[in-house]
Amino acid sequence: MWKNQADGHVFENNFSFVMFNSKTIQMEKLTAKKVVVAGATGGIGRQLVKLLQQSGAEVFVTGRDQVKLDALVSDLGLSPTHAVAADISNESDMQMLGSRVTSEMGTPDILINLAGIGIIKSMDHLTLAEFTQSLNTNLVGSFLFVKMFLPAMKESKKGLIVNVPGVLGKVPMAGAAAYSASKYGIVGMMQSIREELKRTEIRITNLFLGGVDSPFWDNIDLRVQKDKMITSEEAAKAIWFLCQQPTSGVISEMVLQPFNHQAI
Repeated sequence: MWKNQADGHVFENNFSFVMFNSKTIQMEKLTAKKVVVAGATGGIGRQLVKLLQQSGAEVFVTGRDQVKLDALVSDLGLSPTHAVAADISNESDMQMLGSRVTSEMGTPDILINLAGIGIIKSMDHLTLAEFTQSLNTNLVGSFLFVKMFLPAMKESKKGLIVNVPGVLGKVPMAGAAAYSASKYGIVGMMQSIREELKRTEIRITNLFLGGVDSPFWDNIDLRVQKDKMITSEEAAKAIWFLCQQPTSGVISEMVLQPFNHQAI
């Protein structure tokens, strides 16, 4: 049995159990699970990789910034062979990532996509280049990331794919035309892929996160109350939980948002 007490919590990782209506539900364990995390160098990504590593998972990380990726590997003691700088919206980068992951760990059990950009501008100021950039990074990137690993996962007929469209992939907001277009696109794409996978045990989960106190807001011209937002650690724990879904079912969607700003 493996236990972690690093942050005051104790996780028993042979299996997790949840009580529901006086019945015990067996959850999926993470020990020895092969997990690929895109966008691992962000605030949520760093916290999530730490949780996955502490839970006994084998984690492969990727991000666009080599310096941040090197720092992540060093800070968390990750294997340098399990990290590669890549832009998930670039097909050549994804082919390189796929080859490295296959070589180092084989077929992933879990794919987690946290990569993305946020362009929040009114239509009066939003340019075609910015709109296209949002679609390429958020939507096309998600497409290429999933497409790279899905054939191998289909061969094994099992696995989990977690995307984080955010609440703006479910409800609109003024100034979010580019961002919401890309996130609504992810939701529709993954719902369609789910239909293709009904004869397999590949789960697809969309996490709709509300306001998270992360670097996402650093370059956005909006007044936000970061002290009332969800922390990166709390968001990471939600994804960590989703990686341990009941063995007999799937959590198709999950919404996590601040108390003071419930959009859904």
